[in-house]
Amino acid sequence: MARILGVEIPNEKKVMAGLTYIYGVGQKSAREIIKNSGINPDKRIKELTEEELGKIAGIIQQSYKIEGDLRREIARNIVRLKEINSYRGSRHKRGLPVRGQRTRTNARTRKGPRKTVGVVREKAKRKEMTPEKK
Repeated sequence: MARILGVEIPNEKKVMAGLTYIYGVGQKSAREIIKNSGINPDKRIKELTEEELGKIAGIIQQSYKIEGDLRREIARNIVRLKEINSYRGSRHKRGLPVRGQRTRTNARTRKGPRKTVGVVREKAKRKEMTPEKK
């Protein structure tokens, strides 16, 4: 496995696919990096020389915010939204969808598993729950 800027990239992947393993580098930016470095996009990660890996790392460091820096920036942006009490910030606080999705159904990823609220149907369970009258 090759290491580029502290990220392990599988040897069998093509260069463009391998670069997307770096947080903050998607397909579009991977394509740009390959174009700027002058590397053949059909090469696999294991076929790259140390010089080519260094060239890729240099381009990424100069032009892109990746990994820890990017995660910190995103976290700071969310904290800022919460502090100024924006609508998006309040949605983050409550753990609800932020980008306008419906919540009547779906939204289970943000809301978590269902919490049943309502009537207990069975008589035996209802008797256990109500206090006895004397």
